[in-house]
Amino acid sequence: MPREIALGDALVPGVLLLLLAMLAMLWLLDWIAGRYDLYRFVWHPSLVRLAVLVIAFAGLGLILY
Repeated sequence: MPREIALGDALVPGVLLLLLAMLAMLWLLDWIAGRYDLYRFVWHPSLVRLAVLVIAFAGLGLILY
């Protein structure tokens, strides 16, 4: 994966694509967890959302880089 991607005249980090993919995945998982009321099993849903994002982003980053 390239380190930088040209969008028009601006260079953006390649990790930005990973972050956007992880945000889309987090949105889907959050929708599923809310639909099936899975957040009743956790103490703080916002911390769970953040932890899932960090774990998925770090895992995908380690796999691709």
